[in-house]
Parts: sequence; C-alpha cells; structure tokens
Amino acid sequence: MHNRWPQAESVEDFRHNLAAVQARIDSACLRAGRDPSEVRLLPVSKTMDEAHIRLAHQAGCTLLGENKVQEAWGKSQAMADLTDLKWSVIGHLQTNKAKLVARFASEFQALDSLHTAEALDRRLQAEGRALDVFIQVNTSNEPSKYGLNPDDVVEFMRNIQGLDTLRVRGLMTLAEFSSDAARVRACFVRLRTLRDRLGDAQQLALSMGMSGDLEIAIEEGATVVRVGQAIFGARSLPDDHFWPTEK
Repeated sequence: MHNRWPQAESVEDFRHNLAAVQARIDSACLRAGRDPSEVRLLPVSKTMDEAHIRLAHQAGCTLLGENKVQEAWGKSQAMADLTDLKWSVIGHLQTNKAKLVARFASEFQALDSLHTAEALDRRLQAEGRALDVFIQVNTSNEPSKYGLNPDDVVEFMRNIQGLDTLRVRGLMTLAEFSSDAARVRACFVRLRTLRDRLGDAQQLALSMGMSGDLEIAIEEGATVVRVGQAIFGARSLPDDHFWPTEK
C-alpha cells in the first residue's frame, strides 16, 4: 500500500482512517498478547496543508508528528488558535534549528548527537521549559541513515544525564525500507533488545513502526507507532525527501 493510500478529504474520512489504523493496532496487540492501551498512535502530518490538518484535528488528532522543523514551526504558528494541538518533531534536527524546537515542540524523537542535545538544552533553558525526547538508533546499520549505533547508546545516555531540560522517554528507530518482513522485523528486535539491555524496560518507550509495518513493530514491542499515509493518504514526494540521510 506504500504511496497508494487514498487521500482523506473530510472529517469523516479521517475518522474512518483513524478507526481503521486503531483496528490494526488492536489486532496486532491481540496476536501479541498485549493491551492496546500500551500502544500510542502518533499521526504524522508531514507535507499536509493546513486545511487537511484542521480536518484531522476535528477528527481527534491533537498530537501530530512532523519531519522538517521549519515546516512544523510554520504550521504551529498558523494553527495557534487550536490550543490543544501539539507537535512532535520526528526528523533529523540541525543544531541551528534547535531554537525553534525549544519554542514549540512537545516532543522530539530524533536525538542522536551530544552537540544537538547541548544546543537543545541551552535553548530550552532560555525558554524556561523542558522537552520529552527519544534517542534515535540506527538499527538497520545503514551508513546513510541518521541515528546512533546501538553500541553507543549507553555512553550517550550517560553523557546527557546532566542536561536537565531533556526528559528521555524512549528509543526510536526507522526500520529498513524493505518488502522483506524478516529484515524489517530484525530492526525492531534490535531496538527492543537494546531497551531491555539498558535495564529500564518498564520506563523507556519504543517508537517504531509506520503505516506499512506497524503490526510487526507492535509484535516486537512498539509502544509508539508513527502513522502518516494510512491516516492522511499517499504523499506525492518520495520517502528520501522526508528522511534525509547523512549522504
């Protein structure tokens, strides 16, 4: 279904799509012997215009994920009248954009460098606020992808312990973009194994799984699934536009 999801054009469309995604979550939890309440759905509104986001909000979306900081900041300003609408930044953050994230984001899911962590901490101190963060891990071992090597996560967490404005809530990963379910599953298993090895299994969330692979992610322990196309509809641009790589 990648890039073939029908576009949502009304509040009823969004309600239908949200219910369909929730049904998928419920079914996956049933198979895995999990409680559906353990899994948070994060709708992802990247590239969607204000009109469609307002429809999604009317359908019940009050926390939305965005990849590009500048785009997310603009949307947050344009829709400031929706006082209950919050924003989760889920894409790579350039250090010079830390000041924007510190101003408006409720959550940041792509923390993968000490330099960025320190910049965020300084900006958050100036804003007088704290931020929930997820550490991004490169579980597919792809050189072109952002994210920490799993072996570096323990030291990274130790290094950011003194940054009091950053509240580490979990780990995040992007699985390998593949039609081979076993390769996708292996990425999710690596993140869960890492979380368990950290000895904080009851506290750290696992953000993994998107429109096409959320069932596999839930079977392997996901507590946050980031879903865009299955809610909003197919995007017109390729995935590498939204997931820029180091290359």
